[in-house]
Amino acid sequence: MINVCLATDNNYAPYAGVVIASALKNSNPEDKLSFYILDGGIEEENKNKIRNLTSIKDCRINFVSIDETLFEDYKKLTTHSYITLATYYRLKIGQLLNEDVKRIIYLDCDVIVNSSLSELFNTDLEDNYMGGVIDIRVKYKPKWKDKIYVNAGMLLIDVDKIRKDNIEEKFLEYTKNNFDNIKAGDQDIINFTLEGKIKILDDLWNVQVSSFLSRSSFTKHPKIIHYVAKRKPWKFGSYSVFKDKYFQSLSLTPWAIPDNEKFKWTFINKICSVYNFFIDKPTFMFRPKFWEAVIASIVEK
Repeated sequence: MINVCLATDNNYAPYAGVVIASALKNSNPEDKLSFYILDGGIEEENKNKIRNLTSIKDCRINFVSIDETLFEDYKKLTTHSYITLATYYRLKIGQLLNEDVKRIIYLDCDVIVNSSLSELFNTDLEDNYMGGVIDIRVKYKPKWKDKIYVNAGMLLIDVDKIRKDNIEEKFLEYTKNNFDNIKAGDQDIINFTLEGKIKILDDLWNVQVSSFLSRSSFTKHPKIIHYVAKRKPWKFGSYSVFKDKYFQSLSLTPWAIPDNEKFKWTFINKICSVYNFFIDKPTFMFRPKFWEAVIASIVEK
């Protein structure tokens, strides 16, 4: 059984549904998937829509109710406005999930799965608590060149080892001692608490993308796509790369674009995307990353 975990409130429930749909659609025939949704207040209507995704492929879908009093200390953190309380749920994943869940893949709700998760799930973590992919900021900032810092949008977690070594208490201890220094929410807490105990995984398992220029890997074959920019693909006029793949997965869900809006979200949306890109990045042709992206789009490294 391949265990997959997401955390969401009601607002992000449709995006969680897209993640699940993409994982089911791109799984191998022999893959058996079990989804654990850390439920921060999902309405019953949206829960039923998520349950209906079993029509794509038979799977288990488990909703885990959250007692928000467990996260009182994390509520005090003030980082980016887009970071909701649900993002901190993963810090108590060992406590929230049943004891029989020993290992899990954690996915943010702004990703889509473009491959079977079997290889990832069965990766040997050796003596590490988690596995992750280097964050895009680390890759492109010279001062962070040699820093081991992963993006928390995809994590392979040894839940059993987390429990045995009481890591959740260490997350909380780090948080209490570093309120003023935490800039990236749970991602900082995980990286700095587990420094030296996170295995670095292949970039293909978390290809962080925004525009045509900005990607953590210029591969044409990402296994997991992570839409890290503010202009998410579900926002009209987004110029996020791999946006078409997002809409392919969206079409499999109960939140699919209705027929009377398809022209707007295809043709008009693409025109607005190009316009926004030129407005936001008028000097793009003079950036080395643009030409690197062009070459990578033609020839896979």
